[in-house]
Amino acid sequence: MEKVTEAVKNVAIGDKKPKKEKKGAAAAATSDAGPLELNPPPTFIQARLDLFDRLYKEQQDELAKRPREDILITMPDGSVKPGKSYETTPAEIAKGISNSLLKRTVIARIDGETLWDLERPLEKSCKLELLDFNDEQGKFVFWHSSAHVLGEACERRFGCSLCIGPPVDNGFYYEMALPGGAAVQASDWAPLENIVGKIVKEKQPFQRLEMSKEDLLKMFEYNPYKQHIIKDKIPDGTRTTVYRNGPLIDLCRGPHVPDTSRIEAFAIMKNSSSYFLGDANNDSLQRIYGVSFPDKKQMAAHKKFLEEAAKRDHRLIGKQQELFYFEEASPGSAMWLPHGMRIHNAIMDYIKEQYWQREYDEVMTPNMFNVTLWEQSGHLAHYKEDMFLLDVDKEQFGLKPMNCPAHAMMFRHRERSHKELPLRYADFGVLHRNEASGALSGLTRVRRFQQDDAHIFCREDQIKAEVSDLFDFMKSFYGLLGLTFKLKLSTRPDKYMGEIETWNRAEDRLKEALIEFAATGGVSWELNEGDGAFYGPKIDIAVLDCLNRPWQCATIQLDFQQPINFSLEYQTAEGTAAHKDQPKEEAKPAPAPAPKEAEAEDKEKKDGKKKPLLIKKALSPGCARPVMIHRAMAGSIERFTAILCEHFAGKWPFWMSPRQIIVIPVGMGFLDYAKEVAKLLRKEKLYVDVDSSGNTLQKKIRNGQLAQYNFCFVVGADEMQNRKVNIRYRDDTSTQARDVPVPLDEAIQKLVKLKAERGMYNPFPAHAEEGEKKA
Repeated sequence: MEKVTEAVKNVAIGDKKPKKEKKGAAAAATSDAGPLELNPPPTFIQARLDLFDRLYKEQQDELAKRPREDILITMPDGSVKPGKSYETTPAEIAKGISNSLLKRTVIARIDGETLWDLERPLEKSCKLELLDFNDEQGKFVFWHSSAHVLGEACERRFGCSLCIGPPVDNGFYYEMALPGGAAVQASDWAPLENIVGKIVKEKQPFQRLEMSKEDLLKMFEYNPYKQHIIKDKIPDGTRTTVYRNGPLIDLCRGPHVPDTSRIEAFAIMKNSSSYFLGDANNDSLQRIYGVSFPDKKQMAAHKKFLEEAAKRDHRLIGKQQELFYFEEASPGSAMWLPHGMRIHNAIMDYIKEQYWQREYDEVMTPNMFNVTLWEQSGHLAHYKEDMFLLDVDKEQFGLKPMNCPAHAMMFRHRERSHKELPLRYADFGVLHRNEASGALSGLTRVRRFQQDDAHIFCREDQIKAEVSDLFDFMKSFYGLLGLTFKLKLSTRPDKYMGEIETWNRAEDRLKEALIEFAATGGVSWELNEGDGAFYGPKIDIAVLDCLNRPWQCATIQLDFQQPINFSLEYQTAEGTAAHKDQPKEEAKPAPAPAPKEAEAEDKEKKDGKKKPLLIKKALSPGCARPVMIHRAMAGSIERFTAILCEHFAGKWPFWMSPRQIIVIPVGMGFLDYAKEVAKLLRKEKLYVDVDSSGNTLQKKIRNGQLAQYNFCFVVGADEMQNRKVNIRYRDDTSTQARDVPVPLDEAIQKLVKLKAERGMYNPFPAHAEEGEKKA
């Protein structure tokens, strides 16, 4: 499928400034006025169709001349189906098995990698897979086709210039420029869905046509955005494809569903403004988001899921529980309120405990570096646009967006021995990334954040053991929080750095660690060939919350390139032994610098500055390069807090809860005892409040429950006289209306233990007290 959403810098179509959306009743009236569709339709539609029809006929005539040869089609179960080249289609194979299979099949996959239209004839013998909507690639094709349907509806209603319409993780969108810079309104949604309904009923087939660049420029001469994409993305002298459904013809690699009738359930979810190709220097556009499914039951389930997700929105819970907020004076930087910091610190405390047990060393590095550091690491070319840069003393500095270059410098600052490895540096330093203002979203997308970032420097033969320990770390951490996760091994891409033998050894060790983890009660893993980073293979980890939504948190990446960029090395065991055997020599004066180096030094002295850029050097005798492992468990603490907020729906487990206990006196005469109880609990570092309001007892208890206190301690005459508390546990309804006081000292002891164990249980079970009653 076409991926044309990469930002193209400093390109603007026309001289128009970004348009703001119309507001108020006038805008609504504008969108409500006029017919459902433009009549007559825009003239460019017929001109486009005429060119398509002529070229499509030429293509079909040429395909008809291709020789029909016997081919063999191998199915996933090993069975082999006979066919004819340029004649047999995947749809025919599916129908030959069963009509129901054909109906639920979205797309075909050839030889394990190439997606293929169901109605497009096969060209040679191949392995054939038939993918339905439940397959990840099948779902993306379905949503991509739905985007085309949305695009057709928009052209028919607005006469707009379409830009791009890709599938995304939760549906699809289409971006467009409306005539006169108009804006899409919410009142346009129903008419657009009405037109989509017509398109679906028409069962418009998706037709594929290969075209030359010259013909594409002619076909889309009315659309400056398509013109730009064609000129920028398609090399001269090459061909690419368009797809037609009904009157719509769109630049697209495909593939697509057979026809529009497959899209039985369709809904527009939202609309917004955007910039062409994501660049604020370009024209302001309108973007419409949608979602679709093969049947109405799945749409109903999806809407129910969205309702539940909306209740769990961390931005809503953050406001209700006073955890964090944002100030306009510092966009994308959270203002952590006291109760939010309690959660933040609980996460950090757990990670630091794990670091101690797993022998990590915590370090701290500067927030700002000369940009030559990022040149040295190679990050500047990729991250410059996302960095905050400053001019200091006529030189450019940048706030660090990641910690790895600083950790590499720390490793390099003195000679290292093989005996020191593995060396594990952990850093909670503040990071800054200049995210686009339109991309900022609560705690999940911010500009200022902290990570549980760490880098492990080890020998190649230590990779497996280190990765296995990281799996154990993940299993403990996520298991504690009730999160599950999926693993993918991403291997060497086409463009990579380093020796292929080193890559092969590293990938083998990662595979060994993954196989061993799966065999010992871990999770299964998938191979994601060719998707590793250019500097080394990686393991992608997707964390699944209670709604089964995937989140990218943890990462494990092997890096061969940074040790080379920073000339990192350690003395091997063999090198150490050889060094000991060598006779000691008298110290010799340092050699005079080479002419070029001396010239550079003179210039630096003259300028009064010395560039911190390091000179790469070859390995010293008896030394080897370490492997650098980038790893994180929570990732951004801000983002991880948002994930947990939605995962728990604001019902925080006791050990990380910002509101653990509320003490409720049944009357003002027992307020002093309530305060005494709170003081004793606070002494044990438990978060406790006292409700000293004049509300009724039931109102106080209800308020405590709504505020998500884990425990309500109710105290009255009996409790004060016998130094007891009456306990109600938030997560156990059987404790909500009972009158069995617990000795205060016992209650404190059990809660301290519950917090220390990070337990998820009720330390005051109802059955134990019922047994006491019987006794």
